[in-house]
Amino acid sequence: MEKIKYVLELKDISKSFSDVIANDHINLKIKKGNIHAILGENGAGKSTLMNILAGLYHPDNGDILVNGRKVKISSPRDSIDLGIGMVHQHFKLVDTINVAENIIIGWHEQKWLLSKKLLFNKIKKISNKYDLPVRPDVLVSDISVGEKQRVEIVKMLFRNAEILILDEPTSVLAPQECEKLFKNFMDLKSKGKTIIFISHKLSEVMEVADTITVLRRGKVIKNIDKTDTNPKELARMMVGREVETTLKNIQRDFKDSETVLKAEKLKAFGDKGEIAINDVSLTIKKGEILAIAGVSGNGQKELAEALTGLRYLIHGKIFVHGKEIKKFKSIEFINNGISHVPADRMNVGSIPSFSCIENVILKTYKNKPIKNGMFINFKEANRLGGYLLKKYDVRMASPSLPVKLLSGGNLQKLILAREISCKPNLIIAVHPTYGLDIAAINMVHNIFLEEQKKGTAILLISEDLEEIMALADEIAVMYRGRLSQKRNKRDCTIEKIGYVMMGIHQEIKEENIDKN
Repeated sequence: MEKIKYVLELKDISKSFSDVIANDHINLKIKKGNIHAILGENGAGKSTLMNILAGLYHPDNGDILVNGRKVKISSPRDSIDLGIGMVHQHFKLVDTINVAENIIIGWHEQKWLLSKKLLFNKIKKISNKYDLPVRPDVLVSDISVGEKQRVEIVKMLFRNAEILILDEPTSVLAPQECEKLFKNFMDLKSKGKTIIFISHKLSEVMEVADTITVLRRGKVIKNIDKTDTNPKELARMMVGREVETTLKNIQRDFKDSETVLKAEKLKAFGDKGEIAINDVSLTIKKGEILAIAGVSGNGQKELAEALTGLRYLIHGKIFVHGKEIKKFKSIEFINNGISHVPADRMNVGSIPSFSCIENVILKTYKNKPIKNGMFINFKEANRLGGYLLKKYDVRMASPSLPVKLLSGGNLQKLILAREISCKPNLIIAVHPTYGLDIAAINMVHNIFLEEQKKGTAILLISEDLEEIMALADEIAVMYRGRLSQKRNKRDCTIEKIGYVMMGIHQEIKEENIDKN
């Protein structure tokens, strides 16, 4: 019997949403036991294609072959029955139940025939076989982000998945956890599993992938072996032009610079009533980029909200240019020159039903020339709004369309256009390039560096350590609501920051700081 070379084949797969073509006659072949990376800009069609394989979308036309046999995937159950399991970028776990219960959620076999002991033993057997340690009896709310991801993978292996799809699998992991995940990839590959993973990080793709497919505007640009390409070529294929990714952030001493923001002993509750910010103090100088690293859920979001008037403080003081802000309302922070680029672009950073023009002038519509007495001069609003949208390369069908129809990258550029047009003293940016493609990331980074040259202070909250090392002047780490002492970037390494992010070293040692 002839051995099957391709475990998965896609032939002329197309998918449209109204007038938007997400996948345009996609042809793709995945070899058994391979690690296959899917690259592409935002809106290139990667997630749509993977969601078709996961049974969440149905293709308009085209064929899917699994192990050489033509199949129809009409639901997630069909996908699982065919041995395809997807681990989504945002984990689909229930915090209030334990790991074992999460693993068998939706499992359509007769669960009542499997005792707790047998279930735990089966999970541990899978964990040991693939070196994916999980604790079956622990609540999901009590485990780390890295362990949550392992639970998702074990959940798919429990269902006998032979093809694992992972969407941006390293986006919420510390560097050491990324290394562990890549080792897991190799273990899974050695045992015959096939891995498809989506990533925006070219370094990751070059490290672990065997084969790479580049998508652009819904079409396959190229299928290529890793050994036959390089990061620069991949970036060019993704965006259709050369992309300059070298940043020039000149290291400066801010010791004698004016203090823009000073926070003293901040304390605040989280959304669930827990202490999310615990005795946090920090200062940011004029023209300084201070980066706060940390794994998601350690208080970074709450800190940004406290520093922009969106979260009430139970203790602590905030000063802007030496003046204490006593009214914790967003308008007070805005009036003091603080701009905010939030993590939640759609629900916090914009008004989804408002048009692109209306969203981009949200902070300037009360000023001349847009405000004309008691009324808005819509001609000026359209002129100035249109200028900002063009300047920041916000791509849309029409500026009058609601922002809920924009891609994540274009919405982020719109928010940046609005926040920077106010000529702020301080920009607080939370995960500003999360989910963006290489061209959009490059643009955001250069916008920040241009603002820094003007003397704008920037508080960058990010989980991307490569981004932090590229942009920051000073770096601190947030872990379980506390902030480590900040230190100069030249004294940091990604490995050391990663350990602090994992709580192995909660403070960066003083003796490692340059005393000069």
